[in-house]
Parts: sequence; C-alpha cells; structure tokens
Amino acid sequence: MNTPTLLSSCARAATAEEARYRIDYPNSRARSSRIVALDDEAAAIMRRIEDDVWGDAHFLTFRARNPAPGIEALSIDATLARPDGGETRLSAELAGADVVVMIASSGAGIDAAAAVGNACFVRNIMTAGLIVSRDRTDPDVERAVGALRPYAAVLVIAADEEFVPAMLHALRA
Repeated sequence: MNTPTLLSSCARAATAEEARYRIDYPNSRARSSRIVALDDEAAAIMRRIEDDVWGDAHFLTFRARNPAPGIEALSIDATLARPDGGETRLSAELAGADVVVMIASSGAGIDAAAAVGNACFVRNIMTAGLIVSRDRTDPDVERAVGALRPYAAVLVIAADEEFVPAMLHALRA
C-alpha cells in the first residue's frame, strides 16, 4: 500500500492546479474605527495623534448625553465633536463602525463611558478602553477603570500617551 507523504502533499499544493484555491488578498484590513475622547485631557492626547496616517478612523470628543427615542431602551445617544469643531451624533458615527476605542485620563468621563458603551453594546460593536495616567494609584484612575470596565472588551492603563497610537495601530484603526 502506497500512502502519500507530507512532502508529496506539500509538493502537490505548489502546483498550478492547487493554486486556484489560494486566497490572493491580505488577511487583515483597516477597521472602521471610532476613537472617542471621554474627557478634556484625553481630547488633548487625541488631537496630538489624529493627523497621523489612519485607516477609516474618526476621532471624536464626547460633548453631551442625549436621550435617543425609538432606539433600544439601553441606548443613549450623544453629541460628539469632530476635529474641525463640527458636531455629530453618536448614533450616526456608530453606523458602520467595527470598533470603538474610548480614551480617558480620569474618572471625569463616567457618563460618557456609559453612553458610548451602552450604545455599542446594543449594536454589538467591539469596544476598547485606554486610560492614560502616569500614576496607577491615583483615585481618578480607579474611577476611570470603574467607568470603562463594564463596557470595554479590552481595557489598558498606559503610563504614557505614546502607547495610544501603538494600541490604535494594533487594533487596525
């Protein structure tokens, strides 16, 4: 009985006949990302990186929470600011979004985290949270962790803002 060996299987896979089954495009693509600063210091960090080369990433700053009639009960809409100063709605920004990254530097964005997190939850959009603080023992960091933990699938405390663009690139923003 003659059984094929691994070497002969590999050799067959390199033939033109087998090549027609190959996938000829990259296996990853840029995501349609929404980067939302939840507080003023996070907005300043975000402004320093938003002009870098990104895929389909929208950089936004949380402004105000607004009820959203007609949308699922857990969803809250919000007003966000674009880099040009114009306003947009959270619900409009989440249409077509693959991932939302919330950036915080303190616990000041608790309401913002709840509004963005709940809106993403009801739409089944992955969320990540980045907290930027040099002092992990700061009570503001604990409040920020508490605000983001219920909503973020990925939660990172970074000691330096240089980590923010690295994390966004890792998430293919």
